[in-house]
Amino acid sequence: MSSNEKTTDFVSRRNVLMAGLAAAGGTTAYAGGAQVQSGQAQDTAMAHMDTHGGMMTVGTVDNESNGFDPVAMLTDWDTGKVETMADGRILRTFEMTAEDKEIEIAPGVFFPAWTYNGRVPGPALRATEGDRIRVKFVNNGSHPHSVHFHGIHAARMDGVPGTPGLIGPGEEFTYEFDAKPFGCHLYHCHALPLRRHMAKGMYGAFVIDPDPDKHPEHANVARSRLYGSAENAGWQEMVMVMNAFDTNLDGENEFYAANTVAFAYAKNPIKVLKSKPVRIYLINTVEFDPINSFHLHANFFDYYNQGTTLTPTLKTVDIITQCQAERGILEFTFAEHEPGLYMFHAHQAEFTELGWMANFDVVEG
Repeated sequence: MSSNEKTTDFVSRRNVLMAGLAAAGGTTAYAGGAQVQSGQAQDTAMAHMDTHGGMMTVGTVDNESNGFDPVAMLTDWDTGKVETMADGRILRTFEMTAEDKEIEIAPGVFFPAWTYNGRVPGPALRATEGDRIRVKFVNNGSHPHSVHFHGIHAARMDGVPGTPGLIGPGEEFTYEFDAKPFGCHLYHCHALPLRRHMAKGMYGAFVIDPDPDKHPEHANVARSRLYGSAENAGWQEMVMVMNAFDTNLDGENEFYAANTVAFAYAKNPIKVLKSKPVRIYLINTVEFDPINSFHLHANFFDYYNQGTTLTPTLKTVDIITQCQAERGILEFTFAEHEPGLYMFHAHQAEFTELGWMANFDVVEG
């Protein structure tokens, strides 16, 4: 091996990560030697981290300065402004703004993002099958942007080059279409170069709940997904957008996460009740890596690929994989488990050790 090849091999993502953190004023450390928050849940979470090489950022991210909190993001649904139209249908109006914004993705590590509504991922939009959707989009960013929805709509509403929905800085456009099909979808910017706009943070969740009246054969399941219904209140629902960040512009990611902040749910485990089932709307938006995954420890789940069916496409699995823009719904319960911390993460060890690691804190109640 030549000296140049040895040098190239040595400058790995982890070396870049360590150097980047040091330059930014942050550090990484093995769990055994790091200072952590007090409390049994945090201590156990740190012990869990040690099973995956002990890679962990030290310190906390300033959520207030970021303008978003990964924990709040789990359940922060934007249902828009609701009106009833003359034909009796619901009109949901959403307002979205593109802006350039520096965000903190790990303690002391800042990323020059392009955002929707000042956050990454953008707002989690939620509607019901058959609603009329109206999205007022303003581009306050420094580059042309759009909102491309994964769904069914007219060509002029597609937000791609050559359509009116791709707009320049200072311009605005209103997208309008019917909410269909039901499922777990996403939106993202479709300006070119596409991978740059995706990697910079321009994406978000777009969930369409099924209308139970349209699905009498599975009405109970449909009602359980219908946001605001009594049946839906019996579930613990959350949305997770798996993403990653290339901090040194080399076409490889240095940090991985669910909802942007590395190790956010490892340091602050997500509390879930034993008595209520869990539903996760999971979306993969990672650029530069062909595939991502979700693995749940000590449990199994049912999976609805794309979320467009009311019966599972996979039953009793503990890991699924998703290509970019692939998504689905996971359903599971901890009813027969003892309380405690249960890990979940990507099953690519590299992703896990660079931030995509998390825990559920299962409690009685």
